[in-house]
Amino acid sequence: MKNNKAVLYCRVSTEKETQDTSLERQEIELRAFAKSKGYEVVEVFNDRHSGYDIDREGLLDLLEYMKEYHIPTLFVQDETRLGRGNGRMAVLHLLQKMDVDIFTISDSGNIKLNDMDTMLLEILALVEEYQRKLHNAKIRRGMKRAVQNGYRPEKNLKERGNPEGRERIDAPIEQIISLRQKGMTFEEITATLKGLGFHISKATVHRRYIEFVEESEK
Repeated sequence: MKNNKAVLYCRVSTEKETQDTSLERQEIELRAFAKSKGYEVVEVFNDRHSGYDIDREGLLDLLEYMKEYHIPTLFVQDETRLGRGNGRMAVLHLLQKMDVDIFTISDSGNIKLNDMDTMLLEILALVEEYQRKLHNAKIRRGMKRAVQNGYRPEKNLKERGNPEGRERIDAPIEQIISLRQKGMTFEEITATLKGLGFHISKATVHRRYIEFVEESEK
């Protein structure tokens, strides 16, 4: 069954009060356009911000809302409302990853990108795919090296019969120290811990290790 729910995004580039009528006009036109295409508008997001910047409150709320409520369709006046320059491509890339259908009034239907934009989005998707592969390879190498040096992941089990394993904590200091003593770099330690399900950054790993060393020297 087709999901006919959609959201609208309206943007003006300044905070001048004279732009109020532009936002109102965009919403009225988009509501009518969405209705003509058979979509139900469930939410409207607005921004008074430059399109060159992707740090826009309305845009961020929009992306979060569409992801949380699985809204598949977005209506905008034209592609420049999403952004300009690199900001526009970044937003298009995020929406593409979310499998969002974009309708614009200027295109009288689905957004029509030029050949250059289409090629760039394909390149971005390809680069991201290989970044994931590289990241996974680093995790596998870190795990392999840790095991070769005597690290035993099975010791992380809270109980042998517990399929959920141990309770996750922000910084498993005992494991950080153990892996560091085996000669692993902080980057390798971080990758290894992420492979075990710990959501922790390299900076946190380094900080916790330094805190441990300083405390031990007291």
